[in-house]
Amino acid sequence: MGKTHKALFDVAQEYCSLIESARPDDDGWLEDLARLLPRLHALVAALEPVPDGRDPDAEPDLDSRFEFFSQLHETLGERDGYWLEFDSPRANIPVTGSLADDLTDIYYDLKSGLVRQQRIGDSWATLRDWQSGYSLHWGQHLIDAERHLYTLTARNLLA
Repeated sequence: MGKTHKALFDVAQEYCSLIESARPDDDGWLEDLARLLPRLHALVAALEPVPDGRDPDAEPDLDSRFEFFSQLHETLGERDGYWLEFDSPRANIPVTGSLADDLTDIYYDLKSGLVRQQRIGDSWATLRDWQSGYSLHWGQHLIDAERHLYTLTARNLLA
């Protein structure tokens, strides 16, 4: 495994630990998150193509995921929701996003890879799944989370 791959595993572990330690009375984790997400983005976007797509046996635990999301939603409070910017061809219908939802989807994809890596040591399968998940799903969540955290930072609402 190369330096970039190791760095991605390290940042994924840092991300998961940071999300797991989120507390309503500690706003410092959001500042750390605002600095960490661009590093995660750069590393996953720089991955060379890894063959074979996602693991078909990976089934999400929706109850656990919803409970995790609910805790993050409560922790973030008023900072959770945001407006999405888009051009609608049909109508000017406002659409909102949720930072808790963004962080949860990223977390579960990264955490499942870290667990697999620890359990069976298959770095290539983990990198393949992260790359595929990023391209197909959580990459948009990452961009939305980065944009929302930037807005909160610019408005001095992180701390």
